[in-house]
Amino acid sequence: MKFHSKITQVLVTLIVCLLCHTGATARITPPKFKVIAFYTGKEDLAHISFVHEANQWFPAMAKKYHFTYDSTSNWDNLNDAFLSNYQVVVFLDTRPDKPEQRNAFQKYMENGGGWMGFHFSAFALTPSAYPQNWDWYHNTFLGSGAYGSNTWRPTSAFLKVEDKEHPATRHLGKLIKASPNEWYRWENDLRKNPDIKILLSIDSTSFPLGTGPKQYEIWHSGYYPVVWTNQRYKMLYLNMGHNDMDYEGKTNRTLSYTFGNKQQDQLIIDALLWLGSGNHKKS
Repeated sequence: MKFHSKITQVLVTLIVCLLCHTGATARITPPKFKVIAFYTGKEDLAHISFVHEANQWFPAMAKKYHFTYDSTSNWDNLNDAFLSNYQVVVFLDTRPDKPEQRNAFQKYMENGGGWMGFHFSAFALTPSAYPQNWDWYHNTFLGSGAYGSNTWRPTSAFLKVEDKEHPATRHLGKLIKASPNEWYRWENDLRKNPDIKILLSIDSTSFPLGTGPKQYEIWHSGYYPVVWTNQRYKMLYLNMGHNDMDYEGKTNRTLSYTFGNKQQDQLIIDALLWLGSGNHKKS
């Protein structure tokens, strides 16, 4: 009986030690950083498709790279108290419209917060449902100004890596082939802005880019930045985020996806890890 009692005591001690070790491990390995993604997810089916895709891909990456990812369609959460819980903010489709939301975001960025924006988050056109009525965001922060034009329909493009030394591009070659996308042209020439560092642009081998049928939506030449950072902030914008949809066949099903492209995925995750890193260096 004493023998069995001794074994029981040993087993209990081992279990307690194991539980204590597990608890201690959990306590000393918190997530590296926390990400909050804002989205609207209305009206444009291509953007809705991308938002759904992003909200599946990012949680998988969060597990793999040890950060947390939350998402919300409530833009009123763009306030000081809520943002204080996160190191990186992501705009998946649109941008905030209320003055108090905009002020909170500007304050967050000016105090060192991180930001990643996709595709439509930079759109501004007057007159439209998204007019250029936020000068700090479009001209100072993004530097791009208003929307100029786009290619149609969504097509893949070869992108030239302009800066191989940046943390977001360090695992890329000289060229990457992007997923199909609607590519934007902007009002401002980002090359003339000393605060802007262009990381990727459309390579000339991509021309003609677009399929029409409208001829002005097919680009034959020109310089088009698609990924850049403003060196005054912890930020990075990517023009990607518009999936091809079956509008003509009236099924509205997704014909192409933004994620699942090895090089493009690498760019996005490396950019996010850079933004979330504690030793972020504006470069």
